[in-house]
Amino acid sequence: MSSTERFIVVVLFDGVDLLDVTGPPEVFALLRRELDDAAGYRVALAAETMDPVTTFAGVRVLPDTTFHEVSKRSIDTLMVPGSVEVDGERRIRARTDPAVVDWVRTLAGRTRRVASVCVGAHILAAAGLLDGRRATTHWSTAQQLAAEHPSIEVDADPIFIRDRDVWTGAGISACLDLSLALVAEDFGEAAALRVARQLVMYLKRPSGQSQFSVPMEPVSTTRRMDELRHHITRNIAESLTVSALAAHARVGERQLTRIFKTELGMTPAAYVEAARVEAARNRLESTDDTLERIASACGFNTTDTLVRAFRRKLDTTPTAYRNRFRTSV
Repeated sequence: MSSTERFIVVVLFDGVDLLDVTGPPEVFALLRRELDDAAGYRVALAAETMDPVTTFAGVRVLPDTTFHEVSKRSIDTLMVPGSVEVDGERRIRARTDPAVVDWVRTLAGRTRRVASVCVGAHILAAAGLLDGRRATTHWSTAQQLAAEHPSIEVDADPIFIRDRDVWTGAGISACLDLSLALVAEDFGEAAALRVARQLVMYLKRPSGQSQFSVPMEPVSTTRRMDELRHHITRNIAESLTVSALAAHARVGERQLTRIFKTELGMTPAAYVEAARVEAARNRLESTDDTLERIASACGFNTTDTLVRAFRRKLDTTPTAYRNRFRTSV
């Protein structure tokens, strides 16, 4: 275990997501309490000025320092949270303030390790820090990130990804998983476990753990695709072959496949499997149904098919998932 105190800078700006800002420092503060000595992290919230910053939640946060001041010193970890805007059609897009992007690019040059939280990946991308790297972000803006930055290998599934000295995290509560992974790298797995216990969190969700609900809530779809998605959900236990879906939508099979790939980025079969995994996941969390009953109710027919789908989509088994995330007894 290292005894070196590490200086962490969290980037602040108007409209930033509150949990993205407060979640990681909570993890780092608990580490100091759990360690035997005074080592750990020192966290500073940095903004363009010392004026209060109003977060997306409406809560105002006071910066500890300015970007200009922290640019004069070495930084161990630069953490970049994100912000989104929602248009009149309820479409979500990540926001990137050019001034913040410029400061992040400058501060990254004085930093050992850079980490984005949620849609903060868009700021790293705009700063050129993700070029040629594999990265993740909140599933709702993954298509935007891939479209605006084709040099980035965007993977919307994992809760966090490490590519050399750059870490990118998925949405909302995944900031805690990312922070615990940073603690484990710096101070060891035992220290991270102690912090996770204080947070009443499962340790340690692996970086490859899926964001789970990605396919069920695409960024924006047409009315026809919305109706198809609802049809699949309502008839999850029925035969949902490409031919059956095409007949329901009154289009040809090739056209149906093109529609799914254009609007959802996947084939009809892949979407149906994801929807069935989502339905099974919900039953595993909230019921005591046997795996056989869940497999039948969700259209898998056999438990072997259910298990294989969970391994493909979530990199775990139904039983392991239930033990980890169930909410009823």
